[in-house]
Amino acid sequence: MARDLDLHKRSLSHTGEEAVAGKTSGRIELGEQVTWRARHFGFVFEHTAEITAFDRPKHFRDEMIQGRFSSLVHDHYFEPVGSGTRMHDILVFRSPFGPIGAIVDYLVLKGYLRNLLRGRVEVIQAEAVAANRNDELR
Repeated sequence: MARDLDLHKRSLSHTGEEAVAGKTSGRIELGEQVTWRARHFGFVFEHTAEITAFDRPKHFRDEMIQGRFSSLVHDHYFEPVGSGTRMHDILVFRSPFGPIGAIVDYLVLKGYLRNLLRGRVEVIQAEAVAANRNDELR
């Protein structure tokens, strides 16, 4: 579900997130790219990411290959827990503009991106629970 671009759009619908180039729907795979367009802080941003590592079902990585950050790497780790799965995200990013960018990262972007990821995880979890309930009803 974490690689599902349609679910990604739903989980960030409040930002107007849409896939505008590359793979734009379905599950993204190793070597594929997607360009996202969304509104953050009142500005429209585009960000192109590529899946650069994939060890199913344990891990995948998406890396920014074009966008506003100097660098951005997002690792997604998965481990079985009871009858479910625990997902653990590690997002490492750096804004441009040296020390000023580092201050903005610390004071603004760290919390903002953490909240975006938490909201996204909540949507993924809700959809996973709903899908599991539907399977149980069949």
